Amino acid sequence: MSKKLLYIIIFILTFVTFIFIYLFSPFSDIFDNKLRDQMFLMRGDIPTTNQVVIVDIDEKSLKALGQWPWSRDKIAQILYNLTDSGALIIGLDIFFAEKDTKSLYYLAKKYHLNIKAEDNDIVLAKALETTPTITGFYFDFETNTTKNVLPDVPAIFIERNLQEEYLFNAKGYIGNIPIIQDSAYSGGFINMIPDFDGVVRHVPLLIKYDDIIYPSLAFEMFRIAIGAKKVVVNYSQAGVDSIIVGNYKIKTDRFGRLFINYRGDKKKFKYISAIDVYNGTFNKNDIKDKFVLVGTSAGGLFDLRVTPFNNVYPGVEVHANIIDNLLQGDFLYRPDIGELVDILSLFLMALIITLVFYFSNAVVSYLILILMVIGYFMFVYYLMFDYGYIINILLPITEIVFLAVVLGSINYLYESRTSHILREAFAKKVSHKVMEELIKDRNGAVLAPKNKEITVFFSDIRDFTNISEKLNDPKKVIELLNIYMTPMVENINIHKGTIDKFIGDAIMAYWNAPVDIPNHADEAVSSAIDQINILKSLNRELQDKLGLEIDIGIGINSGIATIGDMGSEGRSDYTIIGDTVNLASRLESLNKVYGSNILISKETFDLLTKDYIIREVDLVQVKGKTEIVQIFEVVGFGKSNFDEYNKALKLYREAKFFEAKSIFQKLYDEFGDKLYKLYLQRCNDCLKNPPDDFDGICKYSHK
Repeated sequence: MSKKLLYIIIFILTFVTFIFIYLFSPFSDIFDNKLRDQMFLMRGDIPTTNQVVIVDIDEKSLKALGQWPWSRDKIAQILYNLTDSGALIIGLDIFFAEKDTKSLYYLAKKYHLNIKAEDNDIVLAKALETTPTITGFYFDFETNTTKNVLPDVPAIFIERNLQEEYLFNAKGYIGNIPIIQDSAYSGGFINMIPDFDGVVRHVPLLIKYDDIIYPSLAFEMFRIAIGAKKVVVNYSQAGVDSIIVGNYKIKTDRFGRLFINYRGDKKKFKYISAIDVYNGTFNKNDIKDKFVLVGTSAGGLFDLRVTPFNNVYPGVEVHANIIDNLLQGDFLYRPDIGELVDILSLFLMALIITLVFYFSNAVVSYLILILMVIGYFMFVYYLMFDYGYIINILLPITEIVFLAVVLGSINYLYESRTSHILREAFAKKVSHKVMEELIKDRNGAVLAPKNKEITVFFSDIRDFTNISEKLNDPKKVIELLNIYMTPMVENINIHKGTIDKFIGDAIMAYWNAPVDIPNHADEAVSSAIDQINILKSLNRELQDKLGLEIDIGIGINSGIATIGDMGSEGRSDYTIIGDTVNLASRLESLNKVYGSNILISKETFDLLTKDYIIREVDLVQVKGKTEIVQIFEVVGFGKSNFDEYNKALKLYREAKFFEAKSIFQKLYDEFGDKLYKLYLQRCNDCLKNPPDDFDGICKYSHK
């Protein structure tokens, strides 16, 4: 299976799997909420509307007025003092499920004492009749217990497009005693339904009991404060879409719950001790025209909640946050296209990370992975706190991390397989350094067909046919080749060359492909010199083992050639083709003519940067070519000193054959080089038969 097809299959399977988890698994919501809690902590505190005040039944108040519950005349006094201070509306985050049996009125009645005392329940009832106070009560979702009475909420509740019930339905309730509840204008439930992990993130604004809708304390305070008489619950196919009260449209989840946009840690709102309100020792301006909640922060009264900011958070302040959200209109909710956004996020995250891992290397891929995780987290953070939109956090992040692990593993396996294939294909052809560069080439760019400047090398054993006949033993012929080629190939690898092929007794190699080799002409020429030197010691071994010695010729040319993986669909090889290759082969053959071991072209000569002992040999036109090639002999490392020879060669090309012959004769007598003998013969021929339009170019009709 191709890597591309495997990537496509993994992308599709991962996307489908995560869509299934998103639609049918509740566990992702748990972890999603945890991440959202961290966003609240990152954001920190934000300003409130300064319209909500909490009258706190705190430790100070309990110490002054006694343990809870207090006699209800004290509660009445607090309500009167708040009303006199101009409170807009008062909400009681407490309820009165029993009569005040500790009051003097009940004690006198119980023991038949002739003492005039007022019933504290009546005292509180009168206070409720004359103050803007909303009572609290509690719904029971576990048992069918019903106690006392529920409020008669003075509002019309309309359910629009109702197809299936989504509002929470209570089984029972604990309300206020009738005399108190009947005296109050309205009431609201004080239930908080935490998530699975115990954290209060959502609160229901409406709950049904016996097919009647009842509002929460915070919602009812808000409704009354804005003067709305009607509440419309809008349903969609997914459940509750929104709740409309007055001119306000409140977006909720499908169960009619508000996601609380907490203002910060506890004590973010103005707190006034209940004892100070009772005694009238508080600043009335703190109360005027404000929403006032009466509740407790005292640990012993057990109204403490877990929120994203704190594990010990006063329940009354949760109500304060709800009212502040409603006033500010910055509550959090899932947009109408929330599910579409989540699904699109899953698709895009999977697609992007798949493409990244397909086209990039490991370092870049994992860097982009980190940036994507951080970027998506910040994107969700931005949507949540700048626009109030809640979208899924966990699944897109988990999806890209999962894909990164899977695709990273696949890349590793493919790279291991590719490395193995490369090692198999090139291990005997290239140096270790070149091999490492090939393995680093993840996208196959190095092996892709292209035109490139290279240096080509051909070497051949002289008179190999006669040597084979002399040995007259195939095993000895193979032994000869192995003894010869092993050190030669090793030297080519040392000089970063690539072995292209073995052609009988010939070696074809090249430099600057498949990877770039700096000073590739120098590497090729240096290798050629080394091989001639190696041959000297090698011949001693051949003499001992096989009773013979060998000689070789080497041709080197540089230029542009076509390189790449070539062959049939079923069988191919990485090789080079072009005139540059052909000329190198011709130069190798010309060594026989000039009695040399290493011949290089002018193109190679011009690329050399080191010092070599080099002499120009000839101007030739090889078979099948029209251009003139200037060729040079490389003798070894060092500096050249061929002044007399160069002088003679210049005279020869100027058709001054007699003067040139004199110098060539002198050189031949002294050194005995075949090259000097060749030019002596040419000078003699030209003197006997003077040529017309002599250009000094030797034309070869054979390869």
